[in-house]
Amino acid sequence: MAAQINPSILSADFARLADEAKAVEGADWLHVDVMDNHFVPNLTLGVPVVESLARATDTPLDCHLMIEAPDRWAPQYVEAGAGSVTFHVEAAAAPVRLAREIRAKGARASMALKPATPIEPYEDLLPELDMLLIMTVEPGFGGQAFLDIMLPKIRRTRELISKHGLELWLQVDGGVSASTIERCADAGADVFVAGSAVYGANDPAQAVRALRTQAEATTAKASWACDH
Repeated sequence: MAAQINPSILSADFARLADEAKAVEGADWLHVDVMDNHFVPNLTLGVPVVESLARATDTPLDCHLMIEAPDRWAPQYVEAGAGSVTFHVEAAAAPVRLAREIRAKGARASMALKPATPIEPYEDLLPELDMLLIMTVEPGFGGQAFLDIMLPKIRRTRELISKHGLELWLQVDGGVSASTIERCADAGADVFVAGSAVYGANDPAQAVRALRTQAEATTAKASWACDH
């Protein structure tokens, strides 16, 4: 099974975003962190920058909305050019309706869970989604240390996906690097957001390839993938 690597532009040079997007053109998606300084204690970028990025790169955009009122704002990110839009279940008023609206506008619908949010209450929502994001750090800032205590949650989520026979991508975001990606892949993740591990490397494109190779080698022998 193929692993997908999504470099996070949160770790890129914001003064050179078009060039930084080109530096990882072999990536599967470009991960765009949108923060409003309300849902999380940081402020990043919004719809105009996503529109500009969509024009500047052929790599599809994976927008992660760490914002309040995603029910209001998420559809605008699809219109801005995002191919996948992730909202936080902790902030969404009507997650099923929002996921359906994102899909209806032509993007993949994804739901994110903060570290303290359990997956089990949302089992019935999974068929409405194209991807589920398990945060492996507290959202808000890049460069944080990976939380190993999230690995059992990743495993439980993969078990639920398999239980329902869903073609649902399982993404992890936070502290993903050469030293942690294999643990994530073994637990059941197949989409990996990597910020400083990619943009902090001398050759970001090579870093993407190396991370994908690590993840795919681990997935090939992981019990969850063998049972798939």
